[in-house]
Amino acid sequence: MPEWGRLQHFKCLLTCRLTGSAGGNRCCLAAPLRSEAMAEVKSVPTLKSYSPLKSSPSTQSSSRGGGGGKKFSSTSDYKQTLNRLKVDFERRYQNPRVASESGLDDYDVLRTLGTGAFGVVRLIRKKKSEEYFAMKIVSKERIIRQKQQLQHMLNEKRILQSVEFPFLVTMESCYKDNSFIYLAMPFVSGGELYSLLRKNKRFGEDQAKFYGAQVALAVEYLHHLGLIYRDLKPENILIDAKGYVKITDFGFCKLIRDRTWTLCGTPEYLAPEIIQNKGYGKSVDWWSFGVLLYEMIAGYSPFYTHSADQMLLFEKIVKGKVRFPSNFGTDIRNLIQSLVQVDLTKRFGNLKNGTSDIKQHAWFRGTNWIGLLNGEVTAPFIPKVAGPGDTSQFDAYEEPPELMVTSKCLYVKEFADF
Repeated sequence: MPEWGRLQHFKCLLTCRLTGSAGGNRCCLAAPLRSEAMAEVKSVPTLKSYSPLKSSPSTQSSSRGGGGGKKFSSTSDYKQTLNRLKVDFERRYQNPRVASESGLDDYDVLRTLGTGAFGVVRLIRKKKSEEYFAMKIVSKERIIRQKQQLQHMLNEKRILQSVEFPFLVTMESCYKDNSFIYLAMPFVSGGELYSLLRKNKRFGEDQAKFYGAQVALAVEYLHHLGLIYRDLKPENILIDAKGYVKITDFGFCKLIRDRTWTLCGTPEYLAPEIIQNKGYGKSVDWWSFGVLLYEMIAGYSPFYTHSADQMLLFEKIVKGKVRFPSNFGTDIRNLIQSLVQVDLTKRFGNLKNGTSDIKQHAWFRGTNWIGLLNGEVTAPFIPKVAGPGDTSQFDAYEEPPELMVTSKCLYVKEFADF
């Protein structure tokens, strides 16, 4: 298919997802393509999963849940550390937890943190321990309506319960009842990076570097496990009470061996090879990482267009020409140009040295990688939160009606493995 044809084809898929018109008389795509578009392409923010140097670190303890409990040191090769973390991941991944059927009985439901196409995220408090969690509640019925979404949901649950890294959200527990499935995750009280960026308009390079270094470490970890993330953007990055990041929303994350062809992602963050309907690998995450760095410092994405025509956006991405505002220094320009690189043989993260090309780049010079992993570096912004259950950093939502659970258990076979 010629390049224009690929762009137009993908534009149609995305337009269907944006307008909700797939299946209607206005769409000229064949039914299988409409179905794939609606199931696979995430084009607007939806429900959140709640929304190494030469002397490199190794882990010294095995506690779950992030940088507060796990300590890293510089006494061994970081690749060995990643290998050990991979063994831990594979053990949990091959032995997935089965969801309890107690639902929300053990929790007090406090308020809504976010809403989306498939469900809602609510702040909950465990009755016995008074610990706070973010509970993602998703309707079985809505999942089944889009067949690919079931696999995404099962994937997300399995990955959330298996990963363990300071800058990733993890799953504490999971439940199901007759009508809904529930994922309980630690409540990250500092809000979204997206909201902070919009409030500040843009970040200085030092602040962007603080967040970017953590994201780079997280992506490196995921890739070492064999996982591709595919939805890196400010909306999917939360900030904890110490000002550190937690990547959330693993709906499009999956294990791959080499390449995959699924159409998914957020338009402004898509790599050219996805738009061109080519098979792609983990390097698409490093393209998105470059876009993220640019947006944090500029306040907008490198391929942003005022036009509502998605075609113009995709044409700009495929060309890959990035224009920098005057506030970008020489080093960050060079790093972004090496990440937002159309030629895969030149894209950082995809070369012989792997992530070392990124972490040892001049822009990251002086970065205390071990200190970041251990949470020992003072964050440039620390959210004002009064306590573990403070939701002041989150937008207010109209509370949805009480959940209506049917007397009959729905889709028993489909959710047997959840």
